[in-house]
Amino acid sequence: MSRHLITWYCFFFAGNLFSLYELKSLHLGNKYSDILHLEEAFRAADFAVFSNAKNFRRDPHVPLIVPLVNPSHLSIIPQQQSHFQPPLKKGFIVTNANCSTTGYVIPLYALEKSFGPIEAALVTTMQAISGAGYPGVSSLDILDNVIPYISGEEEKIEWETLKILGGIAEDDQGVQTFDMHARQPLRVSASCNRVPVIDGHTECVSVRFARRPPPSPQQVREALAAFTPDAQTLGCPSAPRHAITVHEEPDRPQPRLDRYYQDGAGVSVGRVRQCQVLDVKFVVLANNVSIGAATSSIINAEFAVLKGVVQP
Repeated sequence: MSRHLITWYCFFFAGNLFSLYELKSLHLGNKYSDILHLEEAFRAADFAVFSNAKNFRRDPHVPLIVPLVNPSHLSIIPQQQSHFQPPLKKGFIVTNANCSTTGYVIPLYALEKSFGPIEAALVTTMQAISGAGYPGVSSLDILDNVIPYISGEEEKIEWETLKILGGIAEDDQGVQTFDMHARQPLRVSASCNRVPVIDGHTECVSVRFARRPPPSPQQVREALAAFTPDAQTLGCPSAPRHAITVHEEPDRPQPRLDRYYQDGAGVSVGRVRQCQVLDVKFVVLANNVSIGAATSSIINAEFAVLKGVVQP
């Protein structure tokens, strides 16, 4: 492999964690296609692959894991391994989510854990230019400007949210499937914008709960601040001390002030208030190049090791 790497994968291999950073200068014809083949080759060779790439996010046997939300989805890995002949003993692929999805599903999960299912969510993103990868958005396009379109991004958020927040169903034959939040249908509407910020995706979120009456804004603040993910309880070294930092100031969170808190491994939430259309609305900030990228892959790998999912 080339030496020219910047953030794409995390592999756990032979007891050592290797961070392989995004292929910047491999001179490949189609980097996503070539990454797919690399991931498939590592898995087939019985290596555990923790990927930040998009190729397998929709695979029905590959878990799409935000480590502060749904590491329980690792339970589908034996089924993934069983589809090979002979079945794989150690090899598998785990993916983490799109950067914009990751930031807002963490507070959504915390709210569902405290107050039951969410039945509708509106999210409007203000996404940093680093999220566009290398070489990124042209300076002439982004300076003094907002671009109200990011190709494929809205559909990714709307679909990935369902896979992440949904459960795993099992039929009479023992076949597992991701239920896509089917037990309580969740409607998601996303609008995505590129803004002239270097790092840190800001998202304005409104939610409607199935429960009536819904929780108050104060109850929402308390639930978000108290949220403790399994990755933190288990002692994953890269997990944040506080998964969700709740700000009381009316003008927080802000990318320049909050994106590097806890090395970007958690998210910041502020402006929690009543929504006149749905129930509650708030602002989320997530570091798209940390928890929105390889940091998620690393925590996923740490969780899998501590749970014995990765075999020595």
